[in-house]
Amino acid sequence: MSDTITPDLVSLDVGLGADKEAVIRSLAARVVAQGRATDAEALFADAWAREQKDETGLPGGIAIPHAKSAAVTEPSLAFARLTPGVDFGAPDGPADLVFLIAAPEGAAEAHLAVLSKLARSLMQEDFTAGLRAAASDDEVVAIVRAAIGEGDASAAPAARTAAPAAVAPAAAAPDDLTVDGRPARIVAVTSCATGIAHTFMAADALTAAGSAAGIDLAVEPQGSSGYQALPREVIDGADAVIFATDVDVRELQRFAGKPVVRSGVKRGIEQPRELIAEAVAAAKDPSATRVSGTASAANAAASTESVSWGARIQRILLTGVSYMIPFVAGGGLLIALGFLFFGSDYSAPGNANTVVVENSLWDLPEGGLGIYLGSVAFAIGAASMGFLVSALAGYIAFAIADRPGIAPGFVAGAVAVLMNAGFIGGIVGGLLAGVTAWWIGTWRVPRWLRGLMPVAIIPLLASIVASGLMVLFLGRPIATLMEWLTVWLNELAGTAGIVVVGVILGLMMCFDLGGPVNKVAYAFAVAGLAAGSPDNPTPYLIMAAVMAAGMVPPLAMALASTVLARDLFPPVERENGKAAWLLGAAFISEGAIPFAAADPLRVIPASLVGGAVTGGLSMALAVQSLAPHGGAFVFFAISPFWGFLVAIAAGTVVTALVVIALKKWVGRKELEQAEAPFEAVPA
Repeated sequence: MSDTITPDLVSLDVGLGADKEAVIRSLAARVVAQGRATDAEALFADAWAREQKDETGLPGGIAIPHAKSAAVTEPSLAFARLTPGVDFGAPDGPADLVFLIAAPEGAAEAHLAVLSKLARSLMQEDFTAGLRAAASDDEVVAIVRAAIGEGDASAAPAARTAAPAAVAPAAAAPDDLTVDGRPARIVAVTSCATGIAHTFMAADALTAAGSAAGIDLAVEPQGSSGYQALPREVIDGADAVIFATDVDVRELQRFAGKPVVRSGVKRGIEQPRELIAEAVAAAKDPSATRVSGTASAANAAASTESVSWGARIQRILLTGVSYMIPFVAGGGLLIALGFLFFGSDYSAPGNANTVVVENSLWDLPEGGLGIYLGSVAFAIGAASMGFLVSALAGYIAFAIADRPGIAPGFVAGAVAVLMNAGFIGGIVGGLLAGVTAWWIGTWRVPRWLRGLMPVAIIPLLASIVASGLMVLFLGRPIATLMEWLTVWLNELAGTAGIVVVGVILGLMMCFDLGGPVNKVAYAFAVAGLAAGSPDNPTPYLIMAAVMAAGMVPPLAMALASTVLARDLFPPVERENGKAAWLLGAAFISEGAIPFAAADPLRVIPASLVGGAVTGGLSMALAVQSLAPHGGAFVFFAISPFWGFLVAIAAGTVVTALVVIALKKWVGRKELEQAEAPFEAVPA
């Protein structure tokens, strides 16, 4: 493993700009100048995106802007000792010690472990004092290398191993940190977006604060290089849990039932004593929020209060759709196989079920082994597809109320099917079940009843409320709406109107590339597959249009960046373009996200034009898809396949040409001015 920091990556007693943006940009350029990254702008953009999520300034005059970036070819640390310091958002003032931590997008665990060692060293007073006293670039390099295990510790006495920076005793009296007459037992999880720096700094800060307060505190840092789970007995014996996290807590169910305090990871670094005091207070409060009874949205963000209701609802619905897809993907492919190889006669649900129940491998039906296996494939696929609405509702409820919401959500989804309310009914039922389960989970109940709440009381009462509302009030109106939509779509089939539907669906699939609008169109198409048949092909037409349009953006970006106009795309995007060929062919719209994130005002409009062309052309050519996913790899489930390819090819070419035209002639001057400073950086 090569050196992570070299003298050429060190800047001492310099001014790199008036603000943190200029400092990060300058350090990124230095990394590129040393041949350790390919694109200064791309590295800066990734580090700046991380900075926008949460400022990286820390107490003590330290800042650690960092990112994982596809532009980085070699894990690197660029260091600057600033004169004067620059504000990075720390509560105690500007930072004079700044490390840019640059990790490759797919960095090996060994490299990530080295970078995390630096983060932990920053919590040591001797380490930062040594950096401030260093007289040369070489001395800084020796100090850092010793701290991260790449050099000889004896060569850098200023960076000798030291205990974490002392944490002042908690303001509360020692008795305030006891539970049932003994020192409190707290467990904590720390994690940040990149899993490199803040994760381990928060872990060390909490550990030091717990030791100073005289309590038992065990921390599980969940970093990019993996994590070692806390022992089961430690979690079971804990009085409360602290989640100092910016991303999802892995294996959250391990902490079910524990009183919980949640914050962003940065607060774990800056206010560890306060978090510990809040956790002890939660352990003593019978009405405190517990892991099993709260919205799972709180697991991913710095605080739920900072997330808008719109964003929460979007995340909840996308959670339901993402968990639903595995149920329908395999089932849809099995149904397609039944149709393809064994015809529609025995592949109708009633016929297939009859063949499976009344026959076996040892007692084959008329038509022989082929008919029997085709019926088995169709029956299993139909059974899997039957979970579509229930799974959607169940995991919408799960996203709101965690595990106690799953059962009432599934039940509400099943009731929606019973009432012919379709996937819209599933969404409504899941929301009702989740909100009800969450609300019941906030009730103050006696200690002896708490254990029954998540496994019995909440599922029972939430099922009664949500499903009861579906049966008594909501099911029939939603069923009427679904019937109207079905009739409308069937009337459009075979007319010019169906092309308009294809255009609309194509626009939706390309609007946000895997986001909520894309997922709504996809869920609408998948939900309709269960009603499709040779006599009612409209759902198959819709599914084909949706899948074809969703393939266009990544394929078009691949065509433009690797074939038609390589010079208009930076090296990183050209590399992404190579991967986008496969992603697009497999119907993974997210393959175009790197391009859209870098240039949304050109990529998104171009994708919309191509998606509309593909969706409308797919409908005009009467392309049908019996499979809900797979793209070109489920060719056997698409008819006519040539029409599918024509529609995709047309949209791909149109999108590629439009994005090339926009890049050449719209705002090119401004782009060149923005890129000029980086082109001037020496190799």
